[in-house]
Amino acid sequence: MTDPISDMLTRIRNAQAVSHKTVSIPFSKLKFSLAQVFEKSGFVGAVSSQGKKINKTIKIVLKYEENQSVIRELKRISKQGQRIYIKKGDIKPVRHGYGLAVISTSKGLMTSAEARKKGFGGEVICEIW
Repeated sequence: MTDPISDMLTRIRNAQAVSHKTVSIPFSKLKFSLAQVFEKSGFVGAVSSQGKKINKTIKIVLKYEENQSVIRELKRISKQGQRIYIKKGDIKPVRHGYGLAVISTSKGLMTSAEARKKGFGGEVICEIW
């Protein structure tokens, strides 16, 4: 697997396409932080890590409202072949404020609104709405 973040986003999209309640993803600190940002923003339910050492996984409880997924679209922005960076002054709202972009800053992963408020730029990981 060349891009673990893309794999994580694809697993979430596929699980929601068939209305699964949970999705399990191989653990990494970056993916766990990304899942926590989704949880804090209200796009997914509970996020937890399970297992030990090499068998550690991330369990994400997916959210649905009236049998519709809360996540309409989940899109990888910065890819392996082309990294996308954004300055603090260039951060714009996603989907007129209905979505969010996850930005990797020097202080960790944060939403585009948090990065704009704190004055950080960085690599745009993905967009979700």
